Amino acid sequence: MAQQARAVVTRAAIISGAAAVFQQRGYGSTSLADVCAEAGVTKGALYFHFDSKEALARAIIESQHELSSAIGRDLVASNMRGLNAMIVMTLEIADQLHNNPVVSAGVRLTIEAANFASPVDAPYLDWMKAAEVFLRRGQVEGDITETVEVCSAAHFLISGFTGVQVVSDVLTRREDIQQRLVEMWHMLLPGLVPTDRLADLLTLPERIRASRQAALGQH
Repeated sequence: MAQQARAVVTRAAIISGAAAVFQQRGYGSTSLADVCAEAGVTKGALYFHFDSKEALARAIIESQHELSSAIGRDLVASNMRGLNAMIVMTLEIADQLHNNPVVSAGVRLTIEAANFASPVDAPYLDWMKAAEVFLRRGQVEGDITETVEVCSAAHFLISGFTGVQVVSDVLTRREDIQQRLVEMWHMLLPGLVPTDRLADLLTLPERIRASRQAALGQH
Protein backbone atom coordinates (compact mmCIF):
# COMPACT_ATOMS: atom_id res chain seq x y z
CA MET A 1 0.00 0.00 0.00
CA ALA A 2 2.83 2.39 0.83
CA GLN A 3 4.43 1.73 -2.57
CA GLN A 4 1.12 2.33 -4.31
CA ALA A 5 0.65 5.60 -2.41
CA ARG A 6 4.14 6.75 -3.43
CA ALA A 7 3.34 5.92 -7.05
CA VAL A 8 0.21 8.07 -6.90
CA VAL A 9 2.18 10.96 -5.40
CA THR A 10 4.93 10.59 -8.02
CA ARG A 11 2.44 10.52 -10.88
CA ALA A 12 0.73 13.64 -9.56
CA ALA A 13 4.11 15.40 -9.27
CA ILE A 14 4.95 14.48 -12.86
CA ILE A 15 1.59 15.78 -14.11
CA SER A 16 2.01 19.02 -12.17
CA GLY A 17 5.59 19.55 -13.30
CA ALA A 18 4.83 18.70 -16.91
CA ALA A 19 1.84 21.05 -16.93
CA ALA A 20 4.04 23.93 -15.78
CA VAL A 21 6.65 23.26 -18.46
CA PHE A 22 4.20 22.57 -21.29
CA GLN A 23 2.26 25.73 -20.47
CA GLN A 24 5.41 27.83 -20.54
CA ARG A 25 7.23 26.26 -23.50
CA GLY A 26 4.66 24.36 -25.52
CA TYR A 27 4.74 20.75 -26.65
CA GLY A 28 7.46 21.02 -29.27
CA SER A 29 9.95 22.88 -27.10
CA THR A 30 9.55 20.72 -23.99
CA SER A 31 11.81 17.74 -23.32
CA LEU A 32 11.27 14.96 -20.82
CA ALA A 33 14.46 16.13 -19.11
CA ASP A 34 12.74 19.50 -18.57
CA VAL A 35 9.76 17.71 -17.03
CA CYS A 36 11.96 15.61 -14.72
CA ALA A 37 13.76 18.71 -13.53
CA GLU A 38 10.52 20.58 -12.84
CA ALA A 39 8.82 17.61 -11.16
CA GLY A 40 11.88 16.55 -9.19
CA VAL A 41 11.81 12.94 -10.42
CA THR A 42 14.20 10.68 -12.27
CA LYS A 43 13.72 9.63 -15.88
CA GLY A 44 13.15 6.11 -14.64
CA ALA A 45 10.27 7.27 -12.46
CA LEU A 46 8.79 9.23 -15.35
CA TYR A 47 9.01 6.30 -17.77
CA PHE A 48 7.42 4.03 -15.17
CA HIS A 49 4.23 6.10 -15.56
CA PHE A 50 4.50 7.45 -19.12
CA ASP A 51 6.29 5.78 -22.01
CA SER A 52 6.56 8.92 -24.17
CA LYS A 53 6.14 12.68 -24.21
CA GLU A 54 2.89 12.29 -26.10
CA ALA A 55 1.52 9.88 -23.49
CA LEU A 56 2.33 12.43 -20.80
CA ALA A 57 0.73 15.25 -22.79
CA ARG A 58 -2.41 13.18 -23.32
CA ALA A 59 -2.60 12.48 -19.59
CA ILE A 60 -2.57 16.22 -18.92
CA ILE A 61 -5.27 16.76 -21.53
CA GLU A 62 -7.37 14.01 -19.93
CA SER A 63 -6.96 15.62 -16.49
CA GLN A 64 -7.90 19.02 -17.90
CA HIS A 65 -10.84 17.56 -19.78
CA GLU A 66 -12.22 15.91 -16.65
CA LEU A 67 -11.93 19.11 -14.63
CA SER A 68 -13.62 21.23 -17.30
CA SER A 69 -16.24 18.63 -18.24
CA ALA A 70 -17.35 18.44 -14.63
CA ILE A 71 -18.51 22.05 -14.92
CA GLY A 72 -20.67 21.24 -17.94
CA ARG A 73 -22.08 18.08 -16.36
CA ASP A 74 -23.05 19.88 -13.16
CA LEU A 75 -24.73 22.69 -15.09
CA VAL A 76 -26.59 20.27 -17.38
CA ALA A 77 -27.90 18.47 -14.30
CA SER A 78 -28.92 21.73 -12.62
CA ASN A 79 -32.17 23.64 -12.90
CA MET A 80 -30.38 26.77 -14.08
CA ARG A 81 -31.88 28.49 -17.09
CA GLY A 82 -30.15 27.48 -20.31
CA LEU A 83 -28.76 30.87 -21.28
CA ASN A 84 -27.52 31.51 -17.75
CA ALA A 85 -25.86 28.09 -17.63
CA MET A 86 -24.10 28.66 -20.93
CA ILE A 87 -22.67 31.97 -19.73
CA VAL A 88 -21.68 30.48 -16.36
CA MET A 89 -19.92 27.58 -18.11
CA THR A 90 -17.70 29.95 -20.10
CA LEU A 91 -16.85 32.06 -17.04
CA GLU A 92 -16.09 29.04 -14.83
CA ILE A 93 -13.87 27.40 -17.45
CA ALA A 94 -12.15 30.77 -17.82
CA ASP A 95 -11.45 30.73 -14.08
CA GLN A 96 -9.87 27.30 -14.46
CA LEU A 97 -7.75 28.50 -17.37
CA HIS A 98 -6.50 31.44 -15.34
CA ASN A 99 -5.93 29.67 -12.03
CA ASN A 100 -5.26 25.97 -12.70
CA PRO A 101 -1.96 25.14 -14.44
CA VAL A 102 -3.16 21.68 -15.50
CA VAL A 103 -6.23 23.13 -17.21
CA SER A 104 -4.19 25.87 -18.86
CA ALA A 105 -1.56 23.40 -20.08
CA GLY A 106 -4.19 20.92 -21.22
CA VAL A 107 -5.93 23.50 -23.38
CA ARG A 108 -2.62 24.63 -24.88
CA LEU A 109 -1.72 21.01 -25.65
CA THR A 110 -5.13 20.42 -27.22
CA ILE A 111 -4.50 23.35 -29.56
CA GLU A 112 -1.03 21.97 -30.37
CA ALA A 113 -2.30 18.40 -30.87
CA ALA A 114 -1.45 18.51 -34.58
CA ASN A 115 1.91 17.18 -33.38
CA PHE A 116 0.25 14.04 -31.98
CA ALA A 117 -0.16 10.70 -33.73
CA SER A 118 -3.96 11.06 -33.56
CA PRO A 119 -6.16 14.15 -33.09
CA VAL A 120 -7.56 15.37 -29.79
CA ASP A 121 -11.12 16.56 -30.30
CA ALA A 122 -13.08 15.28 -27.29
CA PRO A 123 -12.82 18.51 -25.23
CA TYR A 124 -14.27 20.65 -28.01
CA LEU A 125 -16.97 18.12 -28.89
CA ASP A 126 -18.08 17.77 -25.26
CA TRP A 127 -18.23 21.55 -24.77
CA MET A 128 -20.30 21.82 -27.94
CA LYS A 129 -22.70 19.11 -26.72
CA ALA A 130 -23.17 20.97 -23.45
CA ALA A 131 -23.77 24.22 -25.34
CA GLU A 132 -26.39 22.47 -27.47
CA VAL A 133 -28.22 21.33 -24.32
CA PHE A 134 -28.20 24.87 -22.93
CA LEU A 135 -29.35 26.41 -26.22
CA ARG A 136 -32.26 23.99 -26.53
CA ARG A 137 -33.18 24.60 -22.90
CA GLY A 138 -33.04 28.34 -23.59
CA GLN A 139 -35.35 27.97 -26.57
CA VAL A 140 -37.94 26.15 -24.43
CA GLU A 141 -37.62 28.87 -21.79
CA GLY A 142 -37.99 31.67 -24.36
CA ASP A 143 -34.50 33.12 -23.85
CA ILE A 144 -33.16 31.85 -27.19
CA THR A 145 -34.90 32.61 -30.48
CA GLU A 146 -36.63 29.54 -31.93
CA THR A 147 -35.02 30.13 -35.33
CA VAL A 148 -31.48 29.72 -33.93
CA GLU A 149 -29.90 26.58 -35.41
CA VAL A 150 -28.61 24.93 -32.26
CA CYS A 151 -25.73 22.83 -33.62
CA SER A 152 -24.27 25.69 -35.65
CA ALA A 153 -24.64 28.15 -32.77
CA ALA A 154 -22.97 25.76 -30.32
CA HIS A 155 -20.06 25.23 -32.71
CA PHE A 156 -19.64 28.99 -33.16
CA LEU A 157 -19.89 29.72 -29.43
CA ILE A 158 -17.15 27.26 -28.49
CA SER A 159 -14.99 28.48 -31.37
CA GLY A 160 -15.49 32.05 -30.18
CA PHE A 161 -14.66 31.13 -26.59
CA THR A 162 -11.50 29.36 -27.73
CA GLY A 163 -10.37 32.40 -29.68
CA VAL A 164 -11.09 34.81 -26.83
CA GLN A 165 -9.13 32.78 -24.29
CA VAL A 166 -6.16 32.32 -26.64
CA VAL A 167 -5.89 36.06 -27.36
CA SER A 168 -6.36 36.86 -23.66
CA ASP A 169 -3.54 34.45 -22.83
CA VAL A 170 -1.21 36.04 -25.39
CA LEU A 171 -1.93 39.63 -24.38
CA THR A 172 -2.48 39.50 -20.61
CA ARG A 173 -1.84 35.92 -19.44
CA ARG A 174 -5.64 35.74 -19.12
CA GLU A 175 -5.83 38.53 -16.54
CA ASP A 176 -8.62 40.12 -18.62
CA ILE A 177 -10.40 36.96 -19.70
CA GLN A 178 -13.58 37.57 -17.68
CA GLN A 179 -14.05 41.04 -19.15
CA ARG A 180 -13.34 39.79 -22.68
CA LEU A 181 -15.95 37.06 -22.28
CA VAL A 182 -18.55 39.56 -21.11
CA GLU A 183 -17.75 41.57 -24.24
CA MET A 184 -18.06 38.42 -26.37
CA TRP A 185 -21.51 37.75 -24.97
CA HIS A 186 -22.60 41.35 -25.58
CA MET A 187 -21.69 40.81 -29.24
CA LEU A 188 -23.41 37.42 -29.52
CA LEU A 189 -26.64 37.91 -27.60
CA PRO A 190 -28.41 40.12 -30.19
CA GLY A 191 -28.23 37.19 -32.62
CA LEU A 192 -29.45 34.65 -30.06
CA VAL A 193 -32.22 36.18 -27.97
CA PRO A 194 -35.70 37.46 -28.92
CA THR A 195 -35.87 41.18 -29.63
CA ASP A 196 -38.38 41.83 -26.87
CA ARG A 197 -36.02 40.25 -24.30
CA LEU A 198 -32.76 41.75 -25.53
CA ALA A 199 -32.69 44.81 -23.27
CA ASP A 200 -32.90 42.67 -20.14
CA LEU A 201 -30.71 39.77 -21.29
CA LEU A 202 -27.96 42.00 -22.67
CA THR A 203 -26.98 42.84 -19.08
CA LEU A 204 -27.02 39.17 -18.01
CA PRO A 205 -23.30 38.36 -18.59
CA GLU A 206 -22.14 41.28 -16.44
CA ARG A 207 -24.72 40.47 -13.75
CA ILE A 208 -23.57 36.84 -13.65
CA ARG A 209 -19.91 37.86 -13.49
CA ALA A 210 -20.58 40.35 -10.67
CA SER A 211 -22.62 37.77 -8.74
CA ARG A 212 -19.87 35.16 -9.04
CA GLN A 213 -17.20 37.62 -7.94
CA ALA A 214 -19.28 38.65 -4.94
CA ALA A 215 -19.82 35.00 -3.96
CA LEU A 216 -16.11 34.23 -4.26
CA GLY A 217 -15.28 37.27 -2.20
CA GLN A 218 -17.36 35.96 0.68
CA HIS A 219 -15.13 32.88 1.11
